[in-house]
Amino acid sequence: MASDEADQAGKSGKDDPQEKELNERLRRLDERLGTIKAGEEVEAAKARSKEGDPSAIGKAMRLSSEFVAGIIAGGLLGWVVDRFAGSSPWGLIVFLMLGFVAGIRNLLRASNMLGKTPGKQE
Repeated sequence: MASDEADQAGKSGKDDPQEKELNERLRRLDERLGTIKAGEEVEAAKARSKEGDPSAIGKAMRLSSEFVAGIIAGGLLGWVVDRFAGSSPWGLIVFLMLGFVAGIRNLLRASNMLGKTPGKQE
């Protein structure tokens, strides 16, 4: 009996003006949230296409190749200087160190860490 009364109260609640108003407000809220969500998805897609979204292995390969290239270039330049100037092994030592520094600088530049302050977001 109690369940019959609850069923009748629930059925008559559909015609209730408060229920209609609540449903209308819920529908408008759902529409607004849908447009906001669609706008966020569009902005996120633009950001991904603008910056690109390389995978982690791609980032690691790029950073390691930047570092190794600096060292190899420094070593080759040092060897050439030693060969022509006859200053063996000092040209190689100096240019290997310069290549190491250049490799570290390339790493920082490639990972966008150079020139940014810790508290500043861009």
